Amino acid sequence: MKSFDEGQYPHSDLTSEIIASAQAVHAELRPGLAEVLYERALCIEFAERSIDFAQQTVFAVNYKSRYIGELIPDLIVDGRVIVDLKVVEAFSDTHVAQMLGYLNITGLQIGLLINFKHAKLQIKRVANLRRQP
Repeated sequence: MKSFDEGQYPHSDLTSEIIASAQAVHAELRPGLAEVLYERALCIEFAERSIDFAQQTVFAVNYKSRYIGELIPDLIVDGRVIVDLKVVEAFSDTHVAQMLGYLNITGLQIGLLINFKHAKLQIKRVANLRRQP
C-alpha cells in the first residue's frame, strides 16, 4: 500500500470533520467502553454537527455475479467515507486489509479506522485510489 500526504487523500475536509467528531467523543467518554457505545455517541456527534451519515448500511456482496452475502460497515459518512470503529491494542494489517475490502465492495475511495482503546485516539486513513468517484 502506497503512503500519501494528508492533502492527497480524497475528501480530506470531510475526514477532518469526522476526526474532530471522534476526538470530541473520545474526550467525553474516554477509553474503556464497548465499540458500539462509541459508534452510538459518534452518531449523536455527527447529527449535532449536521454531518450526513448512515449507520450499519447493508451492501450486497457478489462473486462472479452471484450473491454470496452482505457487508455491513459501521458508518458511511456523506456517502463518501467509510468509518470503522475499533477498540483494539493496535491496528493490524488485517484491519487495513478489511478496510480495503470494504472500499472495494462499496466502490468508495477512502476509509477511516478509529481506535478508542487508548488515552490518545488512534486514526488511520486507508485509501483505495484505484477507485474513481
